[in-house]
Parts: sequence; structure tokens; C-alpha cells
Amino acid sequence: MSNEDGSGPRSGAAGIELVPRGLRRLAGRGLHLYFRLSRGMTLGVRAAVLSEAGEVLLVRHTYTPGWHLPGGGVEPNETLADAVAKELREEANVALTAPAVLHGVFLNRHTSDRDHVAVFIVRAFTQSTSKQPDHEIAEARFFPLSALPDKTTPGTRRRLAEIIDGTALPAEW
Repeated sequence: MSNEDGSGPRSGAAGIELVPRGLRRLAGRGLHLYFRLSRGMTLGVRAAVLSEAGEVLLVRHTYTPGWHLPGGGVEPNETLADAVAKELREEANVALTAPAVLHGVFLNRHTSDRDHVAVFIVRAFTQSTSKQPDHEIAEARFFPLSALPDKTTPGTRRRLAEIIDGTALPAEW
């Protein structure tokens, strides 16, 4: 079990840090090559799920290091709203009780020059049960906005600063 800050022992599914960085990068490039050939542009969604207690939902994946806002790819014939709702159900057992609000759309050059991410703000939701680790999600937890885990990704920190502190929205992730 992890400590409050997200450090400490991890589940067996979360050992991505044990995979050599070069191998992770090679796998990532292979996936992006596939998407580049199969799609003209990639589009994803992420959600800043904010509780009344001043906490934010973050997820730790099994395939990439760090804590992230929950989200994923938008599938053909799927709306952005449908994608956000689906990803929150799958990654954290969270159900929307009101529509998510679009925060912004960002070009994610860190992934590819064709990748865009739509970020939504969610304040009305329920969580049926805590998310149990699976093949994709090692951990999903709420953290106080004032005490994010050390391994929260820079992009996640920037999006939260924009939402909470009102900092300017850039065009890029």
C-alpha cells in the first residue's frame, strides 16, 4: 500500500518505474506510430474531479509513471462528454451527477504533434466504491489540493493551477 504522498511500496501492476526508460519510450513511440497511421489526429480527455472537501482525484497508471488526472482517448463515434463519463467510470468508479464543464483544449506536443487533450472540470459526482487496481490503473485516490503527491506530473499541476488559481490558459499541454 502506498503512503499518503503516493510513495512507498506499490502493487505488482504498478512497477512501471522498474521498466528501463528507453524501453518505455520505445513502446510509447510504437503506440504513437500506430495511432499516427490509423488516425489523422488523436484526441483525448482528462477530468479534474474536485470534491467539496478541497481534494482532487488523481490516478497512477500501470504503464507510465506519475500521478495524472483521469482520462483517456476519445473513440470514433463518441462525444467528448461521453468519453469523460466513460473514463471516470472505468478509472475511478466515478459517475457524473451533472455535466462536466470544458476547461480547455491543449496541443500535447510531449506525446505527438497530432495529439490534443480536452480537459474538463467535474464538481458533481458520486463514487460507488474505491477503485481496485487492474491492468491499467494501479491506484486512484483523492488528494488535498494543498498536498499533491511528489510524483504528480507537471501537466497535471499546470491544469490544476489554471483551474484553482485562475492562471492563464496556454495553447499547449
